Amino acid sequence: VILHNDDYTTMQFVIEVLEGIFLKSPAEAHRIMMHVHTQGHGVCGAYPFEVAETKVDQVHGSARSQGFPLRASMEEE
Repeated sequence: VILHNDDYTTMQFVIEVLEGIFLKSPAEAHRIMMHVHTQGHGVCGAYPFEVAETKVDQVHGSARSQGFPLRASMEEE
């Protein structure tokens, strides 16, 4: 699952998504968030297809409910 940078979603919200949906530690969430911020996108984790699909949907639902355009996508390894 890949997160994509945008100009509107706050860094704090991205960290909350990484900790809440992807179960990352605060340090790992911060590291991934900074990578997404500086590189334009970053890997959150590798999961079976159905799990990845659910996590992408959770990211989009959570972001939309907070008014953010944060986008996640899936890519086969």
